[in-house]
Amino acid sequence: MRGPAVRPIIIAAGGTGGHLSPAEALAAEFAARGQRVILMTDARSIAATEHFPCERRVVISGAGLAGRSPWRVLKGAAAMAAGIAQARRVMREVQPAAIVGFGGYPSVPPIFAARMFFPAWHVPVLLHEQNAVLGRANRLLARGHASLALSFQATSRLPVNAHVMVTGNPVRGAIAALHAQPYPDATGRLKLLVTGGSLGARIFSTLVPAALALLPEALLARIDLTQQVRREDLEAVRATYEALGLSAELSPFLGDMPERLAAAHLVIARAGASTCAELAAAGRPGVLVPLPGSIDDHQAANAAILASAGGAIACNQSTLTAEALAETLTRLLDDPARLAAMAAACASLGRPEAAASLADAVLASMRAEVP
Repeated sequence: MRGPAVRPIIIAAGGTGGHLSPAEALAAEFAARGQRVILMTDARSIAATEHFPCERRVVISGAGLAGRSPWRVLKGAAAMAAGIAQARRVMREVQPAAIVGFGGYPSVPPIFAARMFFPAWHVPVLLHEQNAVLGRANRLLARGHASLALSFQATSRLPVNAHVMVTGNPVRGAIAALHAQPYPDATGRLKLLVTGGSLGARIFSTLVPAALALLPEALLARIDLTQQVRREDLEAVRATYEALGLSAELSPFLGDMPERLAAAHLVIARAGASTCAELAAAGRPGVLVPLPGSIDDHQAANAAILASAGGAIACNQSTLTAEALAETLTRLLDDPARLAAMAAACASLGRPEAAASLADAVLASMRAEVP
């Protein structure tokens, strides 16, 4: 068989940002090292992966099976079988040197195909878990002989005797670079960043304006706000801030997140894996409101790790009121020393080298399997 420098590495990831963001960071690291990458993902990612650093993108058939009716489970199983057959055809053609799974159902077919149809190839498999709770696809796949790379040491639901390593969660190079930059002085103007994605922005469109309206006037006058707002909420949120006389930049999409994080003194956000990894890499304190009903409540687990280190305040959406949020913001924004201490605590969890560490682990597994 051909050597690892020629055979490509398959990166398999679900089509959401939580899976794709670290996968893209790893692919960029591989590209910088001259490795070939093939991406296997799902149809949701077609637009998001337009610039993904890979030589080929394969949209895998399949569907998640969790929380579905028996009929949809059967349909999902049939689609998964089609995805395995599809992955088998691609793998027979390219003979991958390794497979890296980032979770989500597209990570299942290539790994099953490798184990079922090409066991003699001994293709090394490495699973990466972004959250503080092992995801369902990774739980299924970890029953084989895969290595697990974790974002958090305290990840729960790990299989007994699993071969684990802690690499951190890869982030974009521009955000990893923020780890070496100092936390900005918080005694003058205060940069407040609110970001939540399409699922998280709805609650922030009502809760954050109501909370800011309750801040002391002197504190409110010092705030420069940048907030991600759902398009349908833009006008109402803008009108509220204009009435308050607040300096606010609102947009449905923030494309320059590294620059926003670099300037931010405090971030209000959900607690998805990429959000937490970026806060830690940048060393920015957060007020985190985990998404209720997230699978296995993984966002609450993510937020708890940052909060236990002192780098964030974790809030339960079901009990969070505008008054409580206003009190939290006042307490934090009026205390520059505490903000700086939280920033340092958050940075202590950061692993800006995560992409390199994960790439090292994959390449080491490839070398171990070369005859």
